[in-house]
Amino acid sequence: MVSMTHEGGPSSFMSREAIIAGPSYNRWLVVPAALCIHLCIGMAYGFSVFWLPMSKLIAAPAASCTGMGFIGMLTTTSCNWSVPAETHVFETFIAILGISAAIWGGWLEHAGPRKAGFIAALCWGGGMALGGLGVMWHQLWLFYLGTGVIGGIGQGLGYITPVSTLIKWFPDRRGMATGFAIMGYGGGAMVGAPLAVWLMKHFAHENVQGVWESMVILGLVYFVVMSIGAFSFRVAPTGWRPEGWTEADAAKANAMITNRHVHLERVIHTPQFWLIWLVLCLNVTAGIGVISMASPMLQDVFGPHLLANGGTGMSPEAQKAAIVAAAAGLVGLISLFNSLGRLFWASLSDKIGRKTTYFVFFVLGIALYVLLPTWGHMGIAALFVLSICIILTMYGGGFSTVPAYLADIFGTQMVGAIHGRLITAWSVAGIVGPMLIAGVRQYQLDHGVAHNLVYDRTLYIMAGLLFLGLICNALVKPVHDKHFMDEEDLARERTLQHDRSGGAAAASAARGQFGALGAVFWLAVGIPFLIGVWIALSKGAALF
Repeated sequence: MVSMTHEGGPSSFMSREAIIAGPSYNRWLVVPAALCIHLCIGMAYGFSVFWLPMSKLIAAPAASCTGMGFIGMLTTTSCNWSVPAETHVFETFIAILGISAAIWGGWLEHAGPRKAGFIAALCWGGGMALGGLGVMWHQLWLFYLGTGVIGGIGQGLGYITPVSTLIKWFPDRRGMATGFAIMGYGGGAMVGAPLAVWLMKHFAHENVQGVWESMVILGLVYFVVMSIGAFSFRVAPTGWRPEGWTEADAAKANAMITNRHVHLERVIHTPQFWLIWLVLCLNVTAGIGVISMASPMLQDVFGPHLLANGGTGMSPEAQKAAIVAAAAGLVGLISLFNSLGRLFWASLSDKIGRKTTYFVFFVLGIALYVLLPTWGHMGIAALFVLSICIILTMYGGGFSTVPAYLADIFGTQMVGAIHGRLITAWSVAGIVGPMLIAGVRQYQLDHGVAHNLVYDRTLYIMAGLLFLGLICNALVKPVHDKHFMDEEDLARERTLQHDRSGGAAAASAARGQFGALGAVFWLAVGIPFLIGVWIALSKGAALF
């Protein structure tokens, strides 16, 4: 049946009005659709598996680009790229993620999740495949264009599309719903990184890893999986509510929750937006700094203490290899706790409120950052690792809780677009955090500070950043009445979504049973995720 736009013409298959849910739909089918997208774009956290193999593509002793500048490496075909030159692509697609989400967030609200999700699939899957061709032709600029720029646009659209959709389907469980989706982003590396490593080994030849083959295959797989997610989305009709739930009950239970809506163009004029922007930026800066240096930090602070009997009887080479393997276990645990923390803290925020949840993040985070140097001085690796894992649950929890925080404060009408602008905080933090921790570490090493002490000052700085976040969170109050849309503005905004559903249609929509289709869909995304969890736990076991 073809639905009609407000102008009276037939709607496009890709349009928002074509995917308004009918009576037989069940809202729990939106969650695995969201996970299809986030598990794919979450491979962003697993790109480190490519750096070393990419630096050894030309198998010749004299093939190093040592002494060549970054600009020269962009087009050279005669020598191997340096690892630092390659890793800037991570900063590129994280920066583009925030920029693209901010630019196209408003368009997403009108276009709908099917169109936005499919474009995200084209950009992330296609961009990754194009980056793989850049590796094959040994053109670093093409790798940056494909994976960094085009892939970054896919990251931005793919990140906010499921979140915007889920919040409107789960007004009664906003935190839990967004926690499920964003858990997928945190867990994407647990699934994608081992698969990429296997593919590189499978296509390896003449001691050169199959990097480009791995990237092209993953790009095609991600395009298909993300497209399945995009075409599975349905949107809730205007006025739809879960049975037995009302906005008035939610507002009565928590004064921070509004049942009105702030327009995207007005939101940047509210102090609440910038306070929450700082809350996210400061929380992410501290957490991403630890993520970026977790493995070398563990090796520097503990060294042989990670080995049984301090590595007695082992050769220096064997000690070094065993220490690196133990530190790699920490990276696996970080992925796991980063992912599971997104669901745990976001779900908890439904019970205790978003503002209280962030208070917990900052108070507990400050305590743990201050304690980390103590655990290092005392040589207690287990408590050091446990503290980092808890910190990473709150890093992930900050991402998954903030969309619900925005919906509480600004309403749900344009929450996807508002979220798109807010995650520019992530783009900033993704650059500042790693630069801060790496810069302070190098400065202290250059001035003779022992390796096991070089992170003390940095960790105290991170605690200070969290204290600033604590203050910002305390200052968040309900939005002033003057910023909310009136009924006329709200009606105008809704006409831009070409949604004339409501009334009886909204009351009867999405009352269907979960059924066998739902179970199959959940298993299809759940089994790969659980395999990733098992791999992460297996790697983490090396620490103990």
